[in-house]
Amino acid sequence: MTISRASGAAGSAVWEQQERVPQSVPGAGEAPPLVRLAGVSRFFGPEAAVNRLDLDIRQGEVFALLGASGCGKSTTLRMIAGLEPLDEGRITMGGRVLADAQTRKSLPPERRNIAIVFQSYAVWPHMTVAENVAFPLKMRRVPRSQRRARVDRVLQLTGMAQWADKSATALSGGQQQRVALARALVYEPDLLLLDEPLSNLDSRLRTQMRKEIRRLNQELGVTMLFVTHDQAEAFTVADRVGVMAAGRLEQVGTPVQMYDHPETAYVRDFLGRTLSLEGTLTWSGTEGTVHLLAEAGVAGGRITPLSDRELASLDGERVRVFFRPEDVEILAATGALGPNQVEATIVASEYLGDHFEYRVDIGGSSGVLDAPRRSRHQVGDTVVLRIDPTCVSVWAI
Repeated sequence: MTISRASGAAGSAVWEQQERVPQSVPGAGEAPPLVRLAGVSRFFGPEAAVNRLDLDIRQGEVFALLGASGCGKSTTLRMIAGLEPLDEGRITMGGRVLADAQTRKSLPPERRNIAIVFQSYAVWPHMTVAENVAFPLKMRRVPRSQRRARVDRVLQLTGMAQWADKSATALSGGQQQRVALARALVYEPDLLLLDEPLSNLDSRLRTQMRKEIRRLNQELGVTMLFVTHDQAEAFTVADRVGVMAAGRLEQVGTPVQMYDHPETAYVRDFLGRTLSLEGTLTWSGTEGTVHLLAEAGVAGGRITPLSDRELASLDGERVRVFFRPEDVEILAATGALGPNQVEATIVASEYLGDHFEYRVDIGGSSGVLDAPRRSRHQVGDTVVLRIDPTCVSVWAI
């Protein structure tokens, strides 16, 4: 359950961002940070693409930077790689300074032992798969005998050994992306950066490659920073996720923490779908109740019990209750409403084979709900929505 305050006129409330607390020093059982960004900024003209960013990436984890286009996630990745200068702040890896804006120190990309896989596969058409993968070793003057052994190993790991002597351009998109991964991993980087690496693949291959990236992380223990705009990619691949907006980190946490306990309105609305109802909260001893407002068309309805003791501070205040569609059950209207039940009207219906998708109107507020195939309702039907009170978040207005 989340509590946040907002200010502004009714109907156009402006949500206040909670104060961001710097990430804490790792506790017992946590891996130490491999990469640390401290107050990092990058300006393009007067605009800050990245604005005083603080971030720790732990040794051995997959960390996903998630956000909409233009939020600064790829710029952040490029600064870590050394492809973009810092205007403010400092980046270290393993205690070694990669870049420091104050001293103007910046290691060149080739001295950072960082590998990158971009959205485009960038395989060399005149080389075989094995030659593509061996090229970084050749540039680092690794002896030929060692090159072959390392190339063979990484091709086995990525499932590309049988195509070693095949022209890289004769491969499918998914196979070319595996070649790009193998080429990035062959020289055993300290950090692997992945910048929207699955965007050019179809949905089936994307699902397959998510599992592949996760497997490689677990088998090799290589630390990964995965940049994406796709929530499903971030949640399935990463140990931890950071949601970015306007060059800043809104929140960092595990996928479960981010989805179930959003700390800002932006994170709440960016991750998944939500529905909301307005009401007044009352607190009585050990639990709270939100009494829904008459103007919402749900007079007499209530959401209860709410057990988060922090809600006691909102006793008597106007609040908005947010909940996810998957925490709502659609029932036939049969009579009087009980706690956590509100009436709604079906305004649109789509049959998607394995389930129905209904757009509902709840006293002037609309949302989309999924329902199993056996749950059949017609447009215009009045239904009852049963909301799970343990899954709501309460936000002060």
